[in-house]
Amino acid sequence: MSGAAEGTSDAVRGAAARRRVIGSRRKALAAFVRKELRHIVRDRQTLVILLALPLAQVVLFGFALRSDIRDIRLAFVEQAPDAETAALRTRFAQNGRFTVVDARADEVEGLFRANRLDVAVELESGLAERNADGRAARVRVVADASDPNTGTTMRAHTLAVLDSWQRDRATRAAGVMLEPRIRMRFNPTLESVNLFVPGLIALILTMVTALMTAISLSREKERGTLEVLLVSPLRPWQVILGKVAPYLLLAFVNVVTILLAAWLVFGVPFRGSLALLLLGSTLYALVGLALGVLIAAVTGSQRAAMLAALGGTMLPSTLLSGLIFPIASMPRVLQVLSNIVPARWFVEISRSVMLKGAGWQHLWQEFAVLTLMLLAMLTVATRRFSVRLD
Repeated sequence: MSGAAEGTSDAVRGAAARRRVIGSRRKALAAFVRKELRHIVRDRQTLVILLALPLAQVVLFGFALRSDIRDIRLAFVEQAPDAETAALRTRFAQNGRFTVVDARADEVEGLFRANRLDVAVELESGLAERNADGRAARVRVVADASDPNTGTTMRAHTLAVLDSWQRDRATRAAGVMLEPRIRMRFNPTLESVNLFVPGLIALILTMVTALMTAISLSREKERGTLEVLLVSPLRPWQVILGKVAPYLLLAFVNVVTILLAAWLVFGVPFRGSLALLLLGSTLYALVGLALGVLIAAVTGSQRAAMLAALGGTMLPSTLLSGLIFPIASMPRVLQVLSNIVPARWFVEISRSVMLKGAGWQHLWQEFAVLTLMLLAMLTVATRRFSVRLD
């Protein structure tokens, strides 16, 4: 009896000991969680980025993931304007999807190469006479197919307007016969790889330049080695130049290898000037490096710099550059916002040079915008770094 009582007492003590151990572990875990929470709250920059980044992703993906195409820039080329061609032009203007661009026949090719035009409709002369005689009229529809999906959709919308106009005319008179002749420019086989590979150059350059520079400089600041470098005989701008120069060289090598892979592996056509594309790539890489320096200057830790670089460079470069989603299908607010995304301008340069054979006369505006961005970022980054170092 006594032995059984002692056994029961031992079991009770054992259970109490286990409860104390479990309670102690729970308290230790709670203390550890509170410590981690305090650590996160103390790093205000990281906390703000962690809260804002998911929200920005949801908003951007929600608005950018659209496939409907609006604001199609259409050139309506009339050999001999008459009442019928004017009625057809008005039909396109009132459709709501098209913005009719005034252009002559000899200007259409240049507008296509300069990314100022999406579709061209060219009518042969004498449409009113052919309507009266009941003869068919040829209509040449040319669509920019450098983006295959967008080009196919724009072609469908254009043909729908022509068909609608033709059916309306058929109910009023003897009937109008239009013979559309389709031409898909710059990517006639509608290969999607021709769209994505030139755009991927922008994404890779952004990662190599902006992201890596921001992380590298922030790491030097955290370790205190940047201050050691600044007290050396080197000037501050020489220290920064020494940090970013290897990434510029690495970016240049990446561009060359991507172009070789595009040509040898994927068979992407290259119709423009290699020197112009390399010049644009170098300019864009410099913009990325300046952006990386700016991010490192305004952030206080390596983690914050990495998150800011991901949210401030990779995310907009993927969603708002036209790399994947057509800018024309985005809401007006995002279209305006895309103008401050450097990747948007470089994607236009790379695609235009590779697929359209565009030259300097077609792309000088894109180069000018990137140059202005570079100067602005260098000015702000230099001032911010000077303030932080003082």
